[in-house]
Amino acid sequence: MSRVPRWLGRLGAGLTEMGERLDERRAEVEKEHTGPGAEPAAEAAQVLDHVTVVPARPDPAQAVPWGVRVAAEAGWRLLVLAGTVWVLMRVISAVQLVVLAFVAALLITALLQPTVARLRRYGLPRGPATALTAILGFVIMALIGWFVTWQVMENIDNLSNQIQDGIDELRKWLLNSPFHVTDKQINQIAKSLRDAIGANTDQITSTGLEGVTVIVEAMTGILLTVFSTLFLLYDGRRIWEWTLKLVPAAARPGVAGAGPRAWRTLTAYVRGTVIVALIDAIFIGLGIYFLNVPMAVPLAVFIFLFAFIPLVGAVVSGALAVVVALVTQGVFTAVMVLVVVLAVQQIEGHVLQPFILGRAVRVHPLAVVLSVAAGGMIAGIGGAVVAVPLVAVTNTVVGYLRGYAQEAAARQARQTQGGATALGTVTVERTPAQTPPATPSGTPSDPPPEPEPGR
Repeated sequence: MSRVPRWLGRLGAGLTEMGERLDERRAEVEKEHTGPGAEPAAEAAQVLDHVTVVPARPDPAQAVPWGVRVAAEAGWRLLVLAGTVWVLMRVISAVQLVVLAFVAALLITALLQPTVARLRRYGLPRGPATALTAILGFVIMALIGWFVTWQVMENIDNLSNQIQDGIDELRKWLLNSPFHVTDKQINQIAKSLRDAIGANTDQITSTGLEGVTVIVEAMTGILLTVFSTLFLLYDGRRIWEWTLKLVPAAARPGVAGAGPRAWRTLTAYVRGTVIVALIDAIFIGLGIYFLNVPMAVPLAVFIFLFAFIPLVGAVVSGALAVVVALVTQGVFTAVMVLVVVLAVQQIEGHVLQPFILGRAVRVHPLAVVLSVAAGGMIAGIGGAVVAVPLVAVTNTVVGYLRGYAQEAAARQARQTQGGATALGTVTVERTPAQTPPATPSGTPSDPPPEPEPGR
């Protein structure tokens, strides 16, 4: 019994010593927190409590309103496009003769290429078929030009006399008309015209001298057109395949599909325009012929040629026929010619063009007028002729590329969805194979025995 109290005494002394050490350690920690270094920290905390925290400035791009950002993004892109178009127009203006000759060759090729294809189907080789078609086509065009020139030269004297008689009749009609035009006013108008012609004699002479340059350029353009047409008829497919190699690989399938559709649109436009122009020339020519208007055949040819300029060409050629009828046959005949021209043009606009041209080359009348005006301002008569087929082809290409892009996006979405579905199907089917069903005893069952051959 004497050992137990001694053991308890040593245990109590150890616990007492441990408690003293804990008290000393606690006092040291409190001294560190409440010592000289703690006072500045406390003061700094009190100062920070009275300081206003300024928030960080946002990103400048995020501070701009969304609408302004969208307008700016669209604006600089439009500036880049406008600069590109401006540079392209300057380049085209520098080589305007070459561009117009090539475009004219494209139009002539679109008109003659079906004949080459038909001769090829009959067994004629490519070279003879191309040569025969080109020779016939250019001979017919040359004959038309010669016929118009011959008719004008044959009837120029008679037309001059009829114009003088028509001016005299017009003068008498103005004197007796309800417009109260006096002889003095008519003489004053004639004098003003003579003075204007006399004052601009130098300019007229310079224009005549420039006509020589125009003739040289015209002959150069005709030669370029002939050679370009021959090569396009003979080797058009390989030229198109070479052009496709210049297109980036990612955009090549879409361009390859848009090219044939653009060519079909151009071919339909040229063929339909020729048919419509021929019908206009025949019916208007017959009308002015039966009304005894002089030079009915040359006027009909002019109507045929001007019909290649949509809307504007019909107005100009019809006005020319009305003016010739007015100065040669009088007001009544001019009014009858105007009725014939308007009737034929109405039939053309509402029956012939929708039936012959079809929907493939249908362009809104506003787009036709704007494109013809822009083409005429940029490249004169040649630009006005090629403006509408260019707009029709561009409309076809843009529509096809838009549909192609939508179809490609839908195809990619279907492939993505099909891949996800197939992946889920494979997972479900492989799960039983990886985990065989368990038997009632808890062990995997053996696979079913394979059938023996012959059973």
